Amino acid sequence: MAAASAVRAAGRRSRGLFDIFVAEVPWTVSSKELKEYFSQFGSVQRCQLPFDKDTGFHRRYCWIKFSTPQDVQNVFQKDSHILEGAKLALKQQPRRRRSQRKNQSE
Repeated sequence: MAAASAVRAAGRRSRGLFDIFVAEVPWTVSSKELKEYFSQFGSVQRCQLPFDKDTGFHRRYCWIKFSTPQDVQNVFQKDSHILEGAKLALKQQPRRRRSQRKNQSE
């Protein structure tokens, strides 16, 4: 019982951590298509593609969460990433714990 509780707590702590920020996402690309594309580099746990409430369109950027650091390295080994004719701009997100983010804001 305690082990299951610890696993749930760890999941909550890592929920806000993403590995890659992707910009210049074409309007026509969905989160499903992004997840499928990045799956060629490893196991994608999550793809968050925020939408604008006023326009209903996505904001042309997203965050990708991979299962392992090796999956992230695989993404950056490829020189350029092109979806529907547009070159994506990728940036690796630093992995920080919640306590580190909290200390920086104080």
